[in-house]
Amino acid sequence: MKKLLGAMVACAAFAGPAAAEPPVVVELYTSQGCSSCPPADEILAKLAKKPGVIALALHVDYWDYIGWKDAFARPEHTKRQKAYAAKAGARTIYTPQMVIAGVDHVVGARPMDVVDLLQVHKARPAVMQLTARRDGGEVEIDGTVPVPAQGALVVQLVRYAPEETVAIKRGENAGLTVNYHNIVRDWQVLGEWDGAEALELRVEAPGEEPAVVIVQKPGPGEIVAAARVE
Repeated sequence: MKKLLGAMVACAAFAGPAAAEPPVVVELYTSQGCSSCPPADEILAKLAKKPGVIALALHVDYWDYIGWKDAFARPEHTKRQKAYAAKAGARTIYTPQMVIAGVDHVVGARPMDVVDLLQVHKARPAVMQLTARRDGGEVEIDGTVPVPAQGALVVQLVRYAPEETVAIKRGENAGLTVNYHNIVRDWQVLGEWDGAEALELRVEAPGEEPAVVIVQKPGPGEIVAAARVE
């Protein structure tokens, strides 16, 4: 059973400087074995460098059967994509797919659709401030009470590799060498937060691998807030 965060939530109001424009999270569901995915991987690489965007590549495992096993693929990524599809009422999943802010689904190789949706989400007012910083082998997470109230929320820590190059030798992309960016290595659910009081949480996160914190409605649903671990 996942530990609830109620005991870890502080009653004091969040203190600190005013937050910058909240970033928009883009999740790309991709595979090294999918011939349609390299253009989407390139788009994600560009998004990874854009301010105001948290771009994450979640490699799925359902293309592994065609002759090339994606070393970055994780069954939990496929499970998350299926959960998004179920919540949206979709009967199938596909690659490349981008999920923007937890709510909008788009073919990952259509850059103009992605840009348009990013602009829509960037224009929306923030409902809370969220910060995350390293303190030795731990990450300290602070968040304000959401306004308006959002109900139950899930707090997550995502760790990723910034860039890796893969020479693909078999399957649909045989002969290609692809640079992959922001490859998700670990997606940890820290627990649930009711949002009734300010959030103050410390979690173990040894090492220097980049990470982000995501606060999201269950389901998975809408991403309410996200922050890079500084």
